[in-house]
Amino acid sequence: MSTRADAGTLASASGAAARQSRDGGATPPSRDGRSGRSSARTKARIAELAFLVPALVYLVLFFGYPVVKNVLMGFQEYTTKTFFTGEAPFVGLDNYSAVLSSSLFDKALLNTVLFTAGSILGQFVLGLAIAVFFRRSFPLNNVLRALLLLPWLVPLIASAAVWRWILDTDYGALNRFLGALPFVDGNPAWLTSTSLALIAVIGVNIWLGIPFNATILYGGLQEIPEELYEAGALDGATGWRAFRHITWPLLRPVVTVVLVLGVVYTLKVLDIILGLTNGGPANSTQTIATYSYFTSFKEFDFGQGAALGNVLVLLSLLFAVIYLRLNRKAVDE
Repeated sequence: MSTRADAGTLASASGAAARQSRDGGATPPSRDGRSGRSSARTKARIAELAFLVPALVYLVLFFGYPVVKNVLMGFQEYTTKTFFTGEAPFVGLDNYSAVLSSSLFDKALLNTVLFTAGSILGQFVLGLAIAVFFRRSFPLNNVLRALLLLPWLVPLIASAAVWRWILDTDYGALNRFLGALPFVDGNPAWLTSTSLALIAVIGVNIWLGIPFNATILYGGLQEIPEELYEAGALDGATGWRAFRHITWPLLRPVVTVVLVLGVVYTLKVLDIILGLTNGGPANSTQTIATYSYFTSFKEFDFGQGAALGNVLVLLSLLFAVIYLRLNRKAVDE
């Protein structure tokens, strides 16, 4: 019996030793130890979230609240009377029905599309050409690139005033220059003709947007390794072929950012149009942004003005989603 008991004790001890060896000799953590580590992780997590609180408060106050308030105002009868009575009854879709059925909305929508497409096309093409040009090394490269930023530094209302003088029919510098040419006849009414005013406004907006496009695209070009062009040159990829097979594919992410930001910014352009033509003549330069401004601050119908602003936001989101999906599909292929 004694021998059997000793054998059982040895087997039990051997099994415990084997389990301890399998576990690496480590002592299993106690419940207090696990609780302590969990509490430390919770405190660390709370500390991390605490650092995000200022940013969250800032975003909610200065971005979230205006957006939510504008959406709500689009469904309310919000006029100057509201400031005295505090009453802004909900009217459902009446504000949207009123602005979408107005005779001016179709004109403003068409002008918005033409203004945005023309501005983006001109800004991007000229900005890309300038960025590619400045990628080369030549004397005064840095000085000329710095001068390129000047239109971006001038306040928009000051730029509008200068261009209003340049494009003046009778005393403008542009018409004086054109009048000195032998093959040009007449003084184009750049800002007072219904057929030329929108073209003139688009031209000025292109001039204002070129520095942004050129700067961002130039930064993207600097990230492309020179070795790729040297390797491409060995295979005969120079000039346009190098741009098509090396520059453009690698520059595509930067192009996406430039175009999306450019469209969103151009859709809401207001001050340059007000400074040049004030939406005229005969609403020929009226866009949804200026239409919303006049409805809100000339007619004091803030509800309908907010509805127009919400339409503008939806157009921006629609373009951004479509373009990003198309760009992602092209990258995947």
